[in-house]
Amino acid sequence: MQLCRPLLLLLPLLLLLPAPAVRSCGPGRVVGRRRRPPLLIPLAYKQFSPNVPEKTLGASGRYEGKIARSSERFKELTPNYNPDIIFKDEENTGADRLMTQRCKDRLNSLAISVMNQWPGVKLRVTEGWDEDGHHSEESLHYEGRAVDITTSDRDRNKYGLLARLAVEAGFDWVYYESKAHIHCSVKSEHSAAAKTGGCFPGGALVTLESGGQRAVSALQAGDRVLAMDSHGRPTFSDFLAFLDRDSAGRRHFHLIETRDPPRRLKLTAAHLLFLAENFTRPLADFQAAFASSVQPGQYVLVAGVPGLQPARVTAVSTLVDTGAYAPLTRHGTVVVDGVVASCFAVVQEQALAQLAFWPLRLYHSLGEWPGGAQRDGVHWYPDLLYQLVGRLLPRDRLHPLGMPQCHS
Repeated sequence: MQLCRPLLLLLPLLLLLPAPAVRSCGPGRVVGRRRRPPLLIPLAYKQFSPNVPEKTLGASGRYEGKIARSSERFKELTPNYNPDIIFKDEENTGADRLMTQRCKDRLNSLAISVMNQWPGVKLRVTEGWDEDGHHSEESLHYEGRAVDITTSDRDRNKYGLLARLAVEAGFDWVYYESKAHIHCSVKSEHSAAAKTGGCFPGGALVTLESGGQRAVSALQAGDRVLAMDSHGRPTFSDFLAFLDRDSAGRRHFHLIETRDPPRRLKLTAAHLLFLAENFTRPLADFQAAFASSVQPGQYVLVAGVPGLQPARVTAVSTLVDTGAYAPLTRHGTVVVDGVVASCFAVVQEQALAQLAFWPLRLYHSLGEWPGGAQRDGVHWYPDLLYQLVGRLLPRDRLHPLGMPQCHS
C-alpha cells in the first residue's frame, strides 16, 4: 500500500490534464497485461529512421565541428574494446574504435541484440571516427558520433533487420545507406545531456539557514537553503529531493558570469533562471528563461546585501564539469553560487512547474520519502511529468533539446 501512495497523490494532477491519446513510454512499471514484444520490421533499402534528416533536432542534431587528435574535444572520444564487436580498422590506427560515450553505449547494446538474433554472428564496424577526411563535408564520423556497421558474416540479407535492431538499440538516426553497410549516428553529448533536464555541478554551493554553505551534492532532506518566494523576496526553503542526480558523470554546463556583484553560475542548458532586459523592473517581474538563452547585457537575480538584487550578465560560455544535481525545494527556487535559479527545467513556465510538483511536495510534508538515501538517476515523478507536458504544451514553451525521447 505504501508504494501506491505517491501514485494516488498524482491522480488529482492527472485528472486536470486531457488524456494523451498515445502510448506511455520511458522507464517505469507496466500496469495491466504485459504486451508482447513488437514485431521487428526490417528497414527497406535507403530507408532511414526517424524519417527526418540526420542533422536535425529530431534525429542526431547539428554538426558541431571536426575533432582532431590535437583538439581539446578529442577527450570526448572513448575507445571501444568490446570483444563482441569486430572493428575493421583498415587504417591500423584504432580510429574506428574511438567514439563518443553515447555512441559506445548504443553500439554495445546493439552487439548484444545481434548475438541474440543470430547466434554465432557478431556486430562488425567498418567505419567509426574519421580523422582522414574520407567522408562528406560535415559528416558525423568526424565527431565520433557515427558508425557504419555490418554483421560479421557479411550476409546482406540480414542488413535490413540489422538496421531495425540499431533503431531498437537507441541510435538517434539509422540509415540503410548502402547494400554494403548500415549507417548509424547519435546526438552529441551536449544535446543529449540537455535531455536529462536541469542540473548544477556537484561542487556548486548553496547557503544554509545557519549561515554556512554546502555543496549541492551534499544536501540532505530537511536542510533549509536560501531561495526566493513568489514575490521576489529571499526566504529559506526546505530541500525535499533531487529531481535528477548523477554523482560521477561529466556534463556540459552554461557558465553565466556577472561583475557587480561578481557571481559565476554553472547550470545545464535547459535549466531555468530568472531574467530581465533591464534592472529597473520589480524583482518579482523577472521572467523564467532557459540558461541557453541568456545573453551578456541582460540581468539575473543574485543574493546581495540585504536581499536579492539584479546583476548584469557580463559573459556567457560553456564548459564541462563533474556531477549533476537538480535539487527540489518547497518554493521551487534555490540560490546557487549566489544566483537565483529555478528548481525546474525543460518547460519555460515556473508557475506551472511549481503547481505540477505539488503532489510531490505534499508527500514530503507527510513524511520521508521511502527507500532511504536517494540513488543516481532521474526521479520517477519529473520523468512522468516531462512525458505528459511533451504532448500537452506548445513546442515554443519547451526547450528545443530538453524533452526526453520516446523509443517505441
